[in-house]
Amino acid sequence: MNSDITLVALGVFAFCGGLIDAAVGGGGLVQIPALIHALPNFSLATVFGTNKLAVLLGNSFSISSYLKRVRIVWKLILPIMVSSFVFSFVGASSVALIPRAIMEYIVFFILVVMAVYTFVKKDLGRSHLETRIGTREILLGVILGGFIGFYDGVFGPGSGSLLLFSFVKCFRFDFLNASASAKLINLGTFSAALLFFIPSGHVLWIIGGVIGICNIAGAITGVFLALRYGSGFIRIFFLILLLFLIGRMGFSIFF
Repeated sequence: MNSDITLVALGVFAFCGGLIDAAVGGGGLVQIPALIHALPNFSLATVFGTNKLAVLLGNSFSISSYLKRVRIVWKLILPIMVSSFVFSFVGASSVALIPRAIMEYIVFFILVVMAVYTFVKKDLGRSHLETRIGTREILLGVILGGFIGFYDGVFGPGSGSLLLFSFVKCFRFDFLNASASAKLINLGTFSAALLFFIPSGHVLWIIGGVIGICNIAGAITGVFLALRYGSGFIRIFFLILLLFLIGRMGFSIFF
């Protein structure tokens, strides 16, 4: 494939990934498979490092819009940020140990699971209940943050959705609070992973910069659509893109 066409295609997927991630999380499920297919001659560590640069840029822009609309529960969020930051770095350090072929099967499996999950969970994050944040809740948050942070460092796609689900299910946040909180934590996990990927030379700066700009554009669009039209609109778009990528990756892997 021509390199210019490849970069344009990556830009389109990065825009879609940023849009989806800003609204409902899981944008990496669109962006990572596209990068894996577009950069077959590069290691997984380089694919993930380049992706982390792009999503960090997009996430930074989307979170500012959410922070204007929600009140962050810092007593809970700060300990989770520390835990997820530490374990994200540990996870990123482990990427080179994972065979690429195995990871492609994992990506395909996660795409299928997330498609089913997104289709079934129609009312995720639509209500908000005040929850007392004590030692038990903080400890649970630290454990969840460590687990999801490690996953985000070693792989990444869907970590925002896992965080959003955790806040909604475990702490009774509504969609906007959960989404804003998840993005704050992702700022830490993305930064921690890059602390490993950049010094080890696993970032393609030109590609990462281009798709990062597209990710920012998608994130701004996603926040606008989510706040104006609700998550239902983005959810449908998310499912359409997931089905497309499942078909594409499935054909590549099994045929």
